[in-house]
Amino acid sequence: MKKSNFSNVNLSMGTGRRKSSVARVYIREGSGNIKVNNRDFDSYIQLENLRTMALSPLVLTNTLGKYDLYINVYGGGISGQSGAIRHGISRALFKLDESNKMILRSNGFLTRDSRKVERKKFGQKKARKSFQFSKR
Repeated sequence: MKKSNFSNVNLSMGTGRRKSSVARVYIREGSGNIKVNNRDFDSYIQLENLRTMALSPLVLTNTLGKYDLYINVYGGGISGQSGAIRHGISRALFKLDESNKMILRSNGFLTRDSRKVERKKFGQKKARKSFQFSKR
């Protein structure tokens, strides 16, 4: 794995999860640089609504340009990954400054979204959908 240039000075870490995605977010004071898997944030998450959703904890706490973020994310698709990033950023901000707890908690950013894909059952087409019923 490539060594990052992130020092351990004033470093806070948060782990976020959503669906089958896991994000490890490292946050420290800086100029607002955001790296996701050693790529630029805008090139990794290209949809605008997912970008705003992932950065909403920073916007809510008015800390958007104050911290540098280094994020490792794996598993799932881009929507689950951006949700995991949001959860990880929220946890890291809470560890960094506990006065953010009420703001983040009231908007539901500290709560893990436990919804996952339901498994397919045997004797059915999908998880809930059945085969067509024929009476005769």
